[in-house]
Amino acid sequence: MKTAGEIRAAFPALERVHRGHPVAFLDGPGGTQVPRAVGGAICDYLYHHNANTHWAYPTSVETDALIAAARQTVAEFLNGRADEVAFGQNMTSLTFHLARGLGRAWGPGDEVVITELDHHANVAPWRALANDRGVTVRTVKMRPDTGTLDWDDLARALGPRTKLLAIGAASNALGTITDVKRAGEMAHARGALVFVDAVHYAPHVLVNVEHLGCDFLACSAYKFYGPHIGILWGRRDLIESADVPRLEPAPQQSPERLETGTQNHEGIAGAAAAVEFLGAIAGTGIEGGRRASLRAAYAELHRRGEALLAQLWNGLEPVPGVTLYGPRPGEPRTPTIAFTKDGWTTTDVARRLANEGLFVSNGDFYAATVMERIGRQADGVVRVGASCYTTGEEIERVVSAVKAL
Repeated sequence: MKTAGEIRAAFPALERVHRGHPVAFLDGPGGTQVPRAVGGAICDYLYHHNANTHWAYPTSVETDALIAAARQTVAEFLNGRADEVAFGQNMTSLTFHLARGLGRAWGPGDEVVITELDHHANVAPWRALANDRGVTVRTVKMRPDTGTLDWDDLARALGPRTKLLAIGAASNALGTITDVKRAGEMAHARGALVFVDAVHYAPHVLVNVEHLGCDFLACSAYKFYGPHIGILWGRRDLIESADVPRLEPAPQQSPERLETGTQNHEGIAGAAAAVEFLGAIAGTGIEGGRRASLRAAYAELHRRGEALLAQLWNGLEPVPGVTLYGPRPGEPRTPTIAFTKDGWTTTDVARRLANEGLFVSNGDFYAATVMERIGRQADGVVRVGASCYTTGEEIERVVSAVKAL
């Protein structure tokens, strides 16, 4: 298993200094830094293989092979099939595209269920169907005191007219991990499809679409050390039956049916390289191929993340005027903490920390309903997230800086 130092050495961004302080990048939930291997894969494609697809000359053939290999790599990352992995501009665009395609078969009386815990990329595409198709959208409440889903309300929301449950596996604002397998079983019992937003989940928990039992799952490579590109996995029969907007000459089969226009080939190469980077954290000698290496790497990163989370929570909790939001350490959650400080706007807190080389984010993070429910709709929260390159020393710097406010 690679040490923290070996992992950090792969990231050129960590060499940055701001106002005399080494920079700690603590907003992985908003986007992680990129290792050299990912940048190298992007540059190699652009410099040596750059072409459009499905033609007879060598660089086009090489591009076809690269995309096929990347689908297989990402499929192993998700524990799905390569012919069920589509790429797009980002998770939001892919979700809007899919929602339009599914929604063309729905109308008045049909229902879609969303949740208050979700990023609005998994809210707005489904709400649009109310205007476009007359679909009824039902919203499941969250529990503001714990930052978790209200399971009784979910049971009430699901009914015989439910066509789809759209649910997030982890909250990008609070770090809450939701049992989407359980939720999916409840939805499937009603005959509904299940769409999972795994954007904040995938960097911290190894995705297994077969175990989760979902019908669609979306994530973003830039949240797990890759470039800005979205990924959508879906069951092949559902992809090929969805009436998605598409050009008539374009491929009909899955997964290209979901991909409009010329794709971001260099981004696809980078996404595959990010998965390979994660698997390589496990080191050599792991039997069972890439998936086994990913399982080993994620298990170790989870252990380190839990320790960093506990250190940050326990350091901030006793600070006068600090309020922490979301599940406590030990509950199902990612190493992402949201907090506020009495007498300080979240922007001022983020700026003060940035002056000390501590790069954190603040606001609502497009989880606007979460902020409304916890009473922070005006100013949001400060968010600190641990990534694979985060150290205990950086967490202690955050605690000290907040104490000094």
